[in-house]
Amino acid sequence: MLSLQTPRKLFEQARARLAQKAPAPATHIALGRRGERLAADHLRALGFELVASNFKLNVGRNRRGAVVQNEIDLVAYEGPVLCFIEVKTRRSDWYAAPEANVDLRKQRQVARAARAYRRLLGLQRAPYRYDVVSVILPPPDAEGREPAPRIELLRNFWTEDKFRKRRWEQ
Repeated sequence: MLSLQTPRKLFEQARARLAQKAPAPATHIALGRRGERLAADHLRALGFELVASNFKLNVGRNRRGAVVQNEIDLVAYEGPVLCFIEVKTRRSDWYAAPEANVDLRKQRQVARAARAYRRLLGLQRAPYRYDVVSVILPPPDAEGREPAPRIELLRNFWTEDKFRKRRWEQ
């Protein structure tokens, strides 16, 4: 006959394993989340009405048949204009400005997700634009004080015109 001690020990060990803290996110993930929070606060201070953050959409399938999911960092209204906002956060702009990383590929991804978002909510005819918020969070100085972050909003950073196929006229 089995004693009850063995199952109790197993349950206690399982509970202890499950109760352990989840590992802390990688430093670049934590930096990005902090930058998105600061960008959202900055946009609210400028009068934007935030609608969604980290909005993920399935936008299709790739060549292998796997579902492709794109994310829109922030969706907000500035007056009647619907703004799809990409947030880029860096520790410094020594090498390149954060907005330099919003390349053509990223612009296509955001535009594709924005089209799906507008179609999903019936906003095809609503005015919209694509913005970028650049956040620079300098590291602490020698005394441990953190300098103020530099946040810049770049309105109408790109348009969808560059993605339209051109027809050659004779």
